[in-house]
Amino acid sequence: MQPLAPQSTGLGLRRALLDELQSAPAGDFDFLECAPENWIGVGGKFGDALETLAAKHPLVCHGLSLSLGGFAPLDETFLGRVRRFLARHDVTLYSEHLSYCADDGQLYDLLPIPFTEEAVHFVAARIRQAQDILGRRIAVENVSYYAAPHQAMREIDFINAVLAEADCDLLLDVNNIHVNAINHRYDAHEFLSRLPGERIAYIHVAGHYDEAEDLKVDTHGAPVKDAVWQLLGAAYAQFGLRPTLLERDFNIPPYAELVAELDTIRSVMRGSAMRRSAMSDNDAPARSTHTRHVRS
Repeated sequence: MQPLAPQSTGLGLRRALLDELQSAPAGDFDFLECAPENWIGVGGKFGDALETLAAKHPLVCHGLSLSLGGFAPLDETFLGRVRRFLARHDVTLYSEHLSYCADDGQLYDLLPIPFTEEAVHFVAARIRQAQDILGRRIAVENVSYYAAPHQAMREIDFINAVLAEADCDLLLDVNNIHVNAINHRYDAHEFLSRLPGERIAYIHVAGHYDEAEDLKVDTHGAPVKDAVWQLLGAAYAQFGLRPTLLERDFNIPPYAELVAELDTIRSVMRGSAMRRSAMSDNDAPARSTHTRHVRS
């Protein structure tokens, strides 16, 4: 499998977009992302469409139901099916949420993990177990949350501790940082600055709903907000370019509007690359204007 180029932009593989994705001209997007739970074992026209798209475009997978923070044992049978799916479609990256979503059954929501040392050790061990079964590193996503069950440590410290102990990668969701920063009263840019850039596998950018001035809801159902675009630019400025996926799960607009948002991602990338280049030039040693006299 080939790694994604840092300047790659991607879209979610949604069944409502299958016709547009299959007929899209080259250059509209560089890769696609799907939830394996929604596609494993699918046949018929949807299965054929997946086969066609995966053969034509790089594919990454973002899981929904592994429940890394849950108490039930990891579903090794399911992980085996995921491993075969990733191999069959030459999937470049596999990621999951740093949360839990099951308790004696699927809860159909992503619930927050307590920010404690005990939870760090517990979750990191489950991530290492998942990586062993899958035979590859995975990335975990920083998630949005609205109620904090217990916080003995800061969110950023919890995430960094899990990444280090599990020795896994990070799927950086900049919208989730913005949403959490507003809802839980912290500085989004300070949070971003403390993330380990070397572990960032790729980035998610998405829209959210403004419930109130001090309450944002992560919906993936609206255009990306200006503040999130700015935070994305800050991520590129600090860490360099990373493959970036536009998430849109609900209220899916006409395909052309999604492509326009991908163009915005590319614009933010270009602007960041130009600024980094200018800063690099400014930091370069000045050339001497004096003539050196060499004795012969």
